[in-house]
Formats: sequence, structure tokens, C-alpha cells
Amino acid sequence: MMDKDELDIILAEGEGYKIEFKERARGFEKDMVAFANSSGGKIFLGVTDDGKVRGIDITNRLKSQIQDMANNCNPKIKIITEEMEDILIIDVREGMDKPYACSSGFYKRIGPNSQKMERDEIIDIFKSEGKTRFDELIEPKFVYPDDFDDEKFKRFLELAGLSDIDDVEKILINLGVAEKQEGLLYFNNAGVLFFAKDPQRFIPWSVYTVVLFKDEAGVDIIDRKEIKGSLFEIIEGVMKFVKLYTKVAYRFKGVPQRENVYEYPFDAVREAVINSVMHKYYFEHGHNNILRFFPDRIKIENYWQEPANFVLGETVFRRNHIIADLFSRIKFVEKLGTGFERIREMCEKENAPFPDIKFNENYFYVTFHQSEEYLKIMDVSEDDQADLNERQRDALRELKKTGNLTMKRYIELCPEVSRRTLTRDINHLIDLGLVVRKGKGKRDMYYELSE
Repeated sequence: MMDKDELDIILAEGEGYKIEFKERARGFEKDMVAFANSSGGKIFLGVTDDGKVRGIDITNRLKSQIQDMANNCNPKIKIITEEMEDILIIDVREGMDKPYACSSGFYKRIGPNSQKMERDEIIDIFKSEGKTRFDELIEPKFVYPDDFDDEKFKRFLELAGLSDIDDVEKILINLGVAEKQEGLLYFNNAGVLFFAKDPQRFIPWSVYTVVLFKDEAGVDIIDRKEIKGSLFEIIEGVMKFVKLYTKVAYRFKGVPQRENVYEYPFDAVREAVINSVMHKYYFEHGHNNILRFFPDRIKIENYWQEPANFVLGETVFRRNHIIADLFSRIKFVEKLGTGFERIREMCEKENAPFPDIKFNENYFYVTFHQSEEYLKIMDVSEDDQADLNERQRDALRELKKTGNLTMKRYIELCPEVSRRTLTRDINHLIDLGLVVRKGKGKRDMYYELSE
């Protein structure tokens, strides 16, 4: 309940984003709609525009009239009325089913005014509230079967564990990617992104940018690619790029066994890439998904539009329902919102740190850091380095990268140093217990790290 002091402050401050004064009980349906489409607000009946209290005769008939106004909006608007002296206060709650309209159209609150919304503003509300989903929209330029890729469809069926399909059109309709109208098959955007011969001809912003940097600041670019194709081809292309440039160390478990220890947990990175494709806000045409590969981290950037009341790790969120369902059918994801929990389990399995996750209204970032196991193997302790020269440290680094080292390779690494000096280097590493000699004779001789 509002008290007298609070009312006096409101009257003194005047109309604003959440406050509207009305002297008479008519013509304020647009203000109800504007508050419902914005952040809610209060309408004070019996108050002039300049904050003077004129009062109004508050009757049951008046209250019923105002409730009818709220009910006649589309959809109905929730209000609560409150009386104070001879002022009727109408508390309009922010709508949970936007956009709202009255007989004269759609309105929103701009400062102290209720302003009629333009066409694009109404469309934006439909998009932001999830009333219009990109993956459900029909792509009229797609022509079936000319633009349809049979091989991509067959591969999808194989991944989904489906076979012996006779009626292709029926399956496409059941998958939710197409619908039949007047004898013709029309594809939606989800169908285009999965089964078009050239998806980027219809949705050019669906490419995935991958960049490899030489420096940690991300200035010096070594390699850059635009990954195209269907969504599952894009994911495979991104992961091919990640695996190409991910370094590996070796943990020796006895001759001839060794275990590969990679910089990053591939399964966890793949899960994050899938999520970025699946939850991308495809209505925005100016932003690609991006994977940046730095010397010490991998950063995935996704343009996504934060959903209402989103809580990381708690909210089950599917922006593109058909796309999410298609990925779940081919076992790329689980149906429930378990993506981040799966990433956590994958990282724990690989003894890798859980990625840093940051997001704002428009962007979602996932940053993977190097595996602790990888860094542990690649690191030479200060005690071990104390009695080593730079050539010997290079030899140890080479051994950790490749698993073995021949004298020929060591000479290639140190071309300006004599073979006799390099032999002394190796013998010193053997004496320290860091390296062991392998092979039966001089021709077959090579070196490995000691266990």
C-alpha cells in the first residue's frame, strides 16, 4: 500500500517512465499496453498532467469499467487498483506474454510518454519473447528437391540410427523441417541449415569463423578459416581445426606403451561448439560464431541474446527447438539442458580446468585453458633445469613433444654445435636420470625420457 508521503513525492516529481497521470477515466488503454510491454507502471486517476490533484468519483462502476479496459486488451493485462483519498491508482504489471495491444495498436513506454510502436519494433518484441523462432520460419527461396542434398540427409539418418526409409518427404515432415502446401514441400530454416546443398546461399551468416593467433593478445594471425556447410559439417570442421593446432605431450607407461595428453579436452570443446551453434541468435545477420585459438587458451564467442530470467546451470534453455531436436536425434546433445554439466564431467575426466564462462545481453563467451596434466608433463621443474644448458632443455622439450629423440634430430636442432658436445649433453641427461638410451646398436640408438 502506498502511503501519503510516497504519494506526495510522486506528485512532486511528476510523470515518468513508470508513472502516468490522468485527470479523467478515459483514453488510457494505450498507457496500460505501454506499461505491460515495458517494465510495468502506475496510472493515477484524478491527477492533472502537472501533478495537481483534482480527484475522481471512485465507484464500483468505475472499477468495473477499468477492469474491462484491461480485459479487452490483447492479451488481457493484469492490473491491481488502489484508492488513496480521491485518487484511484491502477498498478499495471509488466506483461509475461508480450507484445500487448489495444484497439488502436501496440504501444511502449518511452520516458514519460506512451509511444505507438513501429512495425520493426513489434517484430523485435516477437523475436525477443520467443514468439517467432528463426528455425521454424519457412525459407521461400529453397526449392525441393533441387536444393536438397540427399547425401547429407542419408548421413543424418545413419547418425540417427534410421534406415530403410522409403517415404523421404514424410520423414522430413515428421522431423519438423518441412511442411506440405498445395502439393509442394516447403522447408524451414532448420531444414536448410541441415539438408541444403549450400546452406550459406540462403543463410550466409551461418558460417563459423576460426582463427589461430601467434600471440596471446590476439594480434598476429597465423591461420583463419570460414567453416561452411550444414550445421553438423560446421561442427566437424571446427573440431578438425582445433585438433590440427592442439599440442600433445606424452606420458610413458612402459615400453612400448605411451599415453597422449592433449592441451585441451576435445569432447568438452566440441560440446561448447555445438551449444554455440544450437543457441545462436540467427535473426542477427552481422555476427558469426567465432573460435579464437590463442597460445594458452581457446575462446568461443557466440551472439545469442540473453533469455529472460536466465540462470547459468539452472535454466533449461532451447532457443532453436527444431535445431536442438535434430542434434539430439544424432546424439550430438542430450535433450535436457545438461550441456554445462556434461562439459564439467568431461573436464574432470581429463583433469582439465572447467572453462571460464561469461555472458551479457548479447554475447556468450566460453574460454578453455590448457590441461593441468599437459602443463605438468611439459613443464621441467626448476631443480631439473638447474644443471642444464639451453640445448639440453630443448632436447627435453623435444622428447616431451615427440616421445623420442635421435642424435640426428638433436644435431638438426643444434646445427652450430659439434656432435661430440651434443653427445656430452645427452650423457649428462642420462647421468641425471632424466633420459634413457634405447636401441640395440649405434644405428638404432635413440633416447626417451626416463619414467
